[in-house]
Amino acid sequence: MKHIIFFISFLLCMSIHLFGQVTLEECRLKTKENYPLIRQYELIDIAEAFNLENASRGYIPQLSMSAKVSYQNEVTRIPFDMPGVDMKGMPKGQYQVMLELQQTIWDGGAIHSKKKLTEASSQIDREQVSVNLYALNERVDQLFFGILLLSEQLIQNSLYIDDLQNTLNQINAYMQNGIANSADVDAVKVELLSAAQKRVELEETKQSYIRMLSLFMGERLQSDVTFLKPVATLPSINNIARPELLWYDAQSAQLYTQEKNLQTGYMPKFGLFVQGAYGNPGLDMLKGESSPYYIAGVRMSWNFGSLYTLRNDKRIIANNLSRVATNRDIFLFNTRLEVAQQDGTIESIRKQMKDDDEIIRLRTNIRNAAEAKVANGVLTVTEMLREITAENNAKQTKAIHEIQLLMNLWKLKYTLND
Repeated sequence: MKHIIFFISFLLCMSIHLFGQVTLEECRLKTKENYPLIRQYELIDIAEAFNLENASRGYIPQLSMSAKVSYQNEVTRIPFDMPGVDMKGMPKGQYQVMLELQQTIWDGGAIHSKKKLTEASSQIDREQVSVNLYALNERVDQLFFGILLLSEQLIQNSLYIDDLQNTLNQINAYMQNGIANSADVDAVKVELLSAAQKRVELEETKQSYIRMLSLFMGERLQSDVTFLKPVATLPSINNIARPELLWYDAQSAQLYTQEKNLQTGYMPKFGLFVQGAYGNPGLDMLKGESSPYYIAGVRMSWNFGSLYTLRNDKRIIANNLSRVATNRDIFLFNTRLEVAQQDGTIESIRKQMKDDDEIIRLRTNIRNAAEAKVANGVLTVTEMLREITAENNAKQTKAIHEIQLLMNLWKLKYTLND
């Protein structure tokens, strides 16, 4: 998988450098690969492997060592003497050094349950990282469509400047015929300067957006790179597949695993043991001298203490499951509200776009009529400039609507994870 991702990234880099074009999908992918959070996946896998390995070592024989030294004021003695037999009895000062080897035979499912809990916890961490990485898409989309919008505004600004320059040439010609005066020329020049100032503002804003997007991608984008408009269709608004849902599912799965783990607390446990010791007294307490010895056998332990809290523990888990389910429902409810709002916005933009071409056509007719009136001396240049500006605004509005429609379609796709 790492080789595949590297190969795809290489192709994306080559496409940007060779063709000077970048798509929204490329920006999303490279941002995800460059963002430091992506390394969390590997760290989670490493931690999970260590925890699973530690849990498995519960089946390895466990070796322990203990030692004690004690003194007691009285010891057990035989209350009579036997002729010809010297019985020293137990000493009051005693010591013992012991090695014990234990082997688990069956632990009531505790080790298996611990592994399942480790896996469930790691899955929650992975889904949380996925949620955080998915949120990057929205930030990348905002920058990408912001650049597209600024690019369209720059195109319209260039057309407007060209239009004003042609108008200035006409006004100069009118001055020679006595139809216009120097004040009319100044009025056009003011509009030209204002349009030039607006262009500087748009270019600087676009470059700042490109620099921010470059930081996200971890790659320097040239100022002349072309940002291709993405294609988007209206997705099905009934299908929500956000990574947050998988995160909630992982939380529920962990709680179900915890519930199963409760039964390991009251199950019996069996194991083998071997004890080797050296001490005084030994197993034969009547010798009254130090000696080595060993004991081997099978051990069973059964702790019923967890039964006292079992009912409350199950209630706590059930309550936590309800909380997760409630949070999931709240998320879905809020997401559906957001989808409804975005769907309404898309429909509104589409309705507005139906009239954009007609508005431009009418504004162009009004502008042409104004130019003719200026040529005939029945309209001032200032009034004509107002109509030229209105036509330019209509063209800008159409260009903005087109980008806004794309932006809101992709915003809806993000909300649904379509």
